[in-house]
Amino acid sequence: MLVRAMFLAIFYGLLCVSAAWAAGTKGDSKELALVEKRRFSIDNFNTFNGQSIAKVTVGWESYGELNADKSNAILITHFFSGNSHAAGKYDASDAKPGYWDAIIGPNKVIDTNRFFVLSVDTLANAGVHDPNVITTGPASINPLTNKPYGLDFPVVTIRDFVNVQKALLDSLGIVRLHAVIGASMGSFQALDWAVAYPERVARMVSVIGAGQMDAWSTLSLQHWTTPIMLDKAWQDGDYYAKKQQPIAGLTASLMMITQQALHPRFVNRQHPQHYPLEQAPLQDIRGEHKVVTWLRESAETRAKTMDANHVLYLTRASQLFLAGHGESLQDGLKKVSAKTLFLPASGDLLLMPYLAHDAYSSLRTQGNNTAYAEIGGDFGHLDGVYSISEQAARLRAFLD
Repeated sequence: MLVRAMFLAIFYGLLCVSAAWAAGTKGDSKELALVEKRRFSIDNFNTFNGQSIAKVTVGWESYGELNADKSNAILITHFFSGNSHAAGKYDASDAKPGYWDAIIGPNKVIDTNRFFVLSVDTLANAGVHDPNVITTGPASINPLTNKPYGLDFPVVTIRDFVNVQKALLDSLGIVRLHAVIGASMGSFQALDWAVAYPERVARMVSVIGAGQMDAWSTLSLQHWTTPIMLDKAWQDGDYYAKKQQPIAGLTASLMMITQQALHPRFVNRQHPQHYPLEQAPLQDIRGEHKVVTWLRESAETRAKTMDANHVLYLTRASQLFLAGHGESLQDGLKKVSAKTLFLPASGDLLLMPYLAHDAYSSLRTQGNNTAYAEIGGDFGHLDGVYSISEQAARLRAFLD
């Protein structure tokens, strides 16, 4: 039970480092005030691929205060299975804070005494059944039919996520960001911000990220979609009114996503007693090893707040990523004027460090003020969340 609890903690945002260490201080950090989830809507949102969504509604939250000239805003863009809850708690009794609470808050690396920090739920957010997520996607009601969109929902891209965020910032009167910072799929958004709206971004931080999805990475993500589409209950995406839902396919997909996001060192450390010749799998082909049960049960828990179609749409948005959404990565990066920092994880087996290094190298060749450092640790891809404190001093200096 302890092992499973720790595993669930990783995916539900409990950080395994102290806030004081993350902030690079000696215990002088304070907690954020309670966080409020807010709602933002856009009518007739035009997507990158030329389609339209009659009404888009997303959730967002903020920490700290916007200054008089609105120059102190930092946008945090979230990862694939995450949402806008980057820091703090909604209620004092919450068991966990937001996923980057260790570095966002008073006197922390991203100091909310100094900065106005905000984050936005993406379109087609995976956690559509999480009460703290507000998103428009395939599970939303299509006003033209009064039924869930299903696969009639337009394919959306990282640029669409960025444009929803831009519309929110426009509504707040924020014309330039002190920085945009994101991890994993959030790093895609951060870099695309710097390409699409260079005049609005002073600094960009890509954590466990990439400049584009290459052939290998696109194939890796395609495996996430297969179990969902092979689930008979998926019904070509038209399952919302059905009694049976594609939970089996979604669970299998989440098992694959989870394993790819971890490193063998972490899994093996959590299962030091693993024995290949366990009796259940030895005696019955339907039996499974304890480590498989561990992964499955955790995925089943996560599946309760997620939607299979939303996972498909987020996967496609990630596969389609090319910073700038143009002819090539190099052409896109020529538009970047922001100071940039790339922080891949050295043990990342999902978005391997070479993906970030390629973008960094291109920017350096083009004369951009750019820097690169790798995050160490045993979590693999998730070191971008749980070991980010290792780069606290570098990140603080970059923001200064």
